[in-house]
Amino acid sequence: MAKTKILFVTHEMSPFLEISKISEITRQLPQAMQEKGFEIRILMPRFGNINERRNRLHEVIRLSGMNIVVDNNDNPLIIKVASLPAARMQVYFLDNEEYFQRKKVFRDDKGEFFADNNERSLFFCKGVLETVKKLGWSPDVVHCHGWFSAMVPAYLKTAYKDDPTFKDAKVMYSLYANEEFDAVGAKYGTMAAQADMGAEEAAVYGDGSYVDLYRGALSYTDIAVFADGDIHPELKLYVEQNGIRSFSPEGDTDYEGFAEVFEEFSTVDVEETA
Repeated sequence: MAKTKILFVTHEMSPFLEISKISEITRQLPQAMQEKGFEIRILMPRFGNINERRNRLHEVIRLSGMNIVVDNNDNPLIIKVASLPAARMQVYFLDNEEYFQRKKVFRDDKGEFFADNNERSLFFCKGVLETVKKLGWSPDVVHCHGWFSAMVPAYLKTAYKDDPTFKDAKVMYSLYANEEFDAVGAKYGTMAAQADMGAEEAAVYGDGSYVDLYRGALSYTDIAVFADGDIHPELKLYVEQNGIRSFSPEGDTDYEGFAEVFEEFSTVDVEETA
C-alpha cells in the first residue's frame, strides 16, 4: 500500500530563505512527518536572494518548460531542486526571471510592497499545482503556509477539483501572526478568475487586504491551523462562524498532533505503511 502523501507549499524554508517563523516550521515539520512514514513534497519560490551555488540548486529539465498564464500573460516556469541530505528531503523551487529574480523578496529598496506581488503570488500558486501534476504525484493533503500561497485552496476546490491529481486532496492552511504583508488589491481575485474560476468564486478574496486574503483562502480550506497564539481575531472569528475545523498545535514541535490530523485527512493508514 502506498504511503500517505503530503504536499507542503510555502514561500520560505530554512536554510534557503528565513524571513519569519514559517521558515523553521516548514523545515522541521516535513522531516518529522517523513520520519513518521508519510511521503512528502515541498514546493517554494526561487526568490533571487536564494543562492543557487551555495544551496546546490539545479534545474529539473523534465518539469521545466511550462507556461503559466497570469493576467492574460504567458510566463515561463522553470523548476529547480535542492537536497537536504541530512533530512533525506528534496525541495522543489519555482523560478521565473520576471517575478522572482530580484534581490528583495516582497519589498523594493525603499521598503515599498512590490506592485505585482498579486501576480507573483498567482503565478506561484498555479505553478505549484501544474508542477505537481507534471510530477504525476497525487497528494492526500495539501498544507499551505504563508500569504503567498493564498490562492492554492481556491484553485484546488474550483479549477482543479475534477483533476485526477487533486480530486481527493484535503486542504490545511496554517495561520501565523505578524506576516510580512501589505494589501495585494482587489485585482488579486479578478486575475485569478480570468481563466480558472468564476468571478463569484474569487470574490471571497475581497479587496486583497490581509484579513480578506485569508478569509478567501479559509473559505476553501478543510482545516485551519492556528500556528501562533496571536492569530488575527477576525480570522479566528471567521473560522468559528463558518464552521471551519481548526487545529491548535501544542507548541511548534507537536508532531504527534499534526500526524493525527494528517492521518485523518488521508486515504490510507500511515501505521500500515510506515
